[in-house]
Amino acid sequence: MRLFAVLALAAALAGPASASSLQGDGGVPDFYAWSGKVKGKPGKLLRQEPLAPALVLDGAASGARILYTSTEGLGGKDRVVVSGAVFLPKGEAPKGGWPLLAWAHGTVGVADICAPSFAGRSPRDKTYLGYWLSKGYAVVASDYQGLGVPGGHPYLATRPAAYSMLDSVRAVQKGGFPVSRKVVLIGQSQGGGAAVATAAYAPSYAPELDIRGTVATGTPYFSPEAQAALQAARPRDAVDPTLGYNFLIHSLLEQIDPGFRVEDYVTDAALPLARSVATTCFGELAGAVVRGGWTFNRAYKADPADRMLPAYALMGYPTLKIPTPVFMGTGGADRDVPPGMQLSLAADACKAGTVIQSHVYPGLDHSGAVNGSTRESSAFVEAVFAGKPVAGNCKSLPTPPPA
Repeated sequence: MRLFAVLALAAALAGPASASSLQGDGGVPDFYAWSGKVKGKPGKLLRQEPLAPALVLDGAASGARILYTSTEGLGGKDRVVVSGAVFLPKGEAPKGGWPLLAWAHGTVGVADICAPSFAGRSPRDKTYLGYWLSKGYAVVASDYQGLGVPGGHPYLATRPAAYSMLDSVRAVQKGGFPVSRKVVLIGQSQGGGAAVATAAYAPSYAPELDIRGTVATGTPYFSPEAQAALQAARPRDAVDPTLGYNFLIHSLLEQIDPGFRVEDYVTDAALPLARSVATTCFGELAGAVVRGGWTFNRAYKADPADRMLPAYALMGYPTLKIPTPVFMGTGGADRDVPPGMQLSLAADACKAGTVIQSHVYPGLDHSGAVNGSTRESSAFVEAVFAGKPVAGNCKSLPTPPPA
């Protein structure tokens, strides 16, 4: 058993944990800890350093870890420090700089050690981001508030992620990197929601940024009704690796609701696993769920659905009327974020007046839709960067595939 897992087990067995102990701080280099005052306008580059070769994406000429200022997204006022990375393509930058993509990553966990600028990226994401780099796009990739840096990561809360994304763009555009003023947002899963939220928050939070469009795959759309449908589709007596998402959401609830206690809902046997989110990343957590044969009924003694309303409010979007076009890619076999949830978001955004280009990829799951959508999303990205009109398909949205 890994040392971190042993420590998590010991902490859980010792008794109830405080909210601060679930923030997952530590285990990363000193680069991530900023000792100076954080003031002034957000989006200031504080420092940078070259990434280790193993962390530089294929197709990139260089990769740098960055630290920059942002706005704390739960309260919306205080300044915080956020980490991330920037990758530049090979070759000579065109006049005006490399066209810039702002990448929003999917679920990695809530512990600092899970920050992609420290831990690296999945083979899927390496392939995906390498594809864009090979096409001549620069990539800035925020870790999001609370990942890598001290403080809790508000998992799935969209405003903190959106502020982190927008300020990463500001930081690299003002930090001497040869990137364009134009930017396209791209994201998957948690990051799909972050990318859509970033586009929605941009007019009020960062109106000076020239955001041309958004590419989102596996995008969640949370509501009590959606969660009820999701739970109904997942048998409570079957082993379910997506229980890992539940445990991560608990950490958000403990940050925003002082009265929420994980031990009031999770069984004594499952408590060490639920607490391990502070020291392990999502892949390991999901694997532990499967290896342990965990079901909802084994893991929970009470359903926490009654405490989720504050979290749903934070997981939503400030508006679905987004001023720039949105490409949505949905895997027809997605179990993590069901196609119906994603297509409901597309339909509601269409009703709000957003130009939506929605594609369903039969047979592809939550992960498969990322790289499986690049043919269509490439055409979309090229068009919006060039200022060409993008045709949506709101009048003929695809329908969810049969369950």
